[in-house]
Amino acid sequence: MGDPKRKRGRKSKKSADPPIPAISVFGDSPPSRTRRGRPRKLPKPDDQGVTELQNGHAGMEEEEEEEPELGIESGARVVPDMDAVVKVFCVHTEPNFSLPWQRKKQFSSSSSGFVISGRRVLTNAHSVEHYTQVKLKKRGSDTKYLATVLAVGTECDIAMLTVEDDEFWEGVMPVEFGELPALQDAVTVVGYPIGGDTISVTSGVVSRIEMLSYVHGSTELLGLQIDAAINSGNSGGPAFNDKGDCVGIAFQSLKHDDAENIGYVIPTPVIKHFIEDYKKNGAYTGFPILRAEWQKMENPIMRMSMGMKPDQKGVRLKRIDPTAPEFKVLKPSDVLLSFDGVKIANDGTVAFRHGERIGFGYLVSQKYAGDTAAIEVLRNSEIMKFNIKLAGHKRLIPAHNKGIPPSYYIIAGFVFTTVSVPYLRSEYGKDYEYEAPVKLLDKHLHALRQSEDEQLVVVSQVLVADINIGYEEIVNTQVLAFNGKHVKNLKMLANMVESCKDEFLKFDLEYQQIVVVRSDAAKAATIDILRTHCIPSAMSDDIST
Repeated sequence: MGDPKRKRGRKSKKSADPPIPAISVFGDSPPSRTRRGRPRKLPKPDDQGVTELQNGHAGMEEEEEEEPELGIESGARVVPDMDAVVKVFCVHTEPNFSLPWQRKKQFSSSSSGFVISGRRVLTNAHSVEHYTQVKLKKRGSDTKYLATVLAVGTECDIAMLTVEDDEFWEGVMPVEFGELPALQDAVTVVGYPIGGDTISVTSGVVSRIEMLSYVHGSTELLGLQIDAAINSGNSGGPAFNDKGDCVGIAFQSLKHDDAENIGYVIPTPVIKHFIEDYKKNGAYTGFPILRAEWQKMENPIMRMSMGMKPDQKGVRLKRIDPTAPEFKVLKPSDVLLSFDGVKIANDGTVAFRHGERIGFGYLVSQKYAGDTAAIEVLRNSEIMKFNIKLAGHKRLIPAHNKGIPPSYYIIAGFVFTTVSVPYLRSEYGKDYEYEAPVKLLDKHLHALRQSEDEQLVVVSQVLVADINIGYEEIVNTQVLAFNGKHVKNLKMLANMVESCKDEFLKFDLEYQQIVVVRSDAAKAATIDILRTHCIPSAMSDDIST
């Protein structure tokens, strides 16, 4: 219950934001440097003269030569080009997953973004989630420009926008990307957080680099932890290094009683992967994963029982996704020794940089969907080599609907739909991990699809009518079979019901429950129920086609 919560940084205008006490803001120019200690001794008029020539120029007095010029070599921080940072205004209209035939009331939010090459703007995916209109405003401008969303990366929480109006691009220089920073490197986060309408700058250092849980994407990718404040509205804003190069995108922070000033930044390797993915495919295709569950091999007795030699290290594969390409070559209890020639340790980490290790999922995330990878596994004390094709995330309960309206089917007042994370959040609130039924949570965390088109179909609610008396309390219960036939997905269920010639419609639910209605009365009752509840159709468009 007391687990720390990471929260995204989109600022919603739906509710008033609490006032923020003192925000540290830096100006457009570096702060002046004040010399400490004794006042400098000024040369006497008769002492003035020309010293030795340096670099072909007449030198100044020795005391004055010690004054370094402002620049990178002297260790001074370069002020980033904040004119490239824009404010993002978005109007959202979210689907109503509990009443899938309608949408919720629209609301507005503001966040941050920045201009990159190619007349494009980057921001967070959650900043434009379920958008109906997106506008951008430049620093110091009073004009909002309509933007077009080019790509939305749900896993990496990055979105790419553009603006057709040429006026928007006048006088704006795109930011340049820098290398992945090291620990203790200084970073400056620029954006438009709550507490004011003008641009805000906060500074900090990189305090941790590791595979990080992305709240919006429900996945793990490389992330930076910084001690600069990241508040609502900072989402999508750039993080700059000392040289003025962008090294990441602010996207979430840790809200916990025992934590202060812990913010998270999407680093440049993830950003460049997103941009290159869009460049190669003309759309966002996602980050691949190794679709297999694995177990650490830190116990020496376990390693011995698996036939591992003292110098061999790796992780044990527990389950392989039946729909994954690697299911054809990998088997449970295989020991994964290496990925693309990089050896994997018993704790699942690989060498990263000097003095650093990182989860081997980082190696997988550097690939693109459809790429191949060379792996080594130990099976029955024998080393075997395979080339596997990598694919993206495919879950029985998807983390996102990716802008697609929820599917539904209604017959005799029974509302059938599919389970997704947004659906669970709609039904049980933001703490759905604790509030949702145990069976649904177990499937959410552990269930694997047995086929590409498998869905988890449930009776979400019963619209009360005479035909369904006694079934009113059924809610969010999984449908297992219809008239004795296994239900694989919602469209299959709708087709079976619509074409049924039997006298009764019998639905087998979990916990050995059954629901039975007469076939001849079901369709007539459905028409009356739709009229009573002002529902436009008995099924969603994707089911009827």
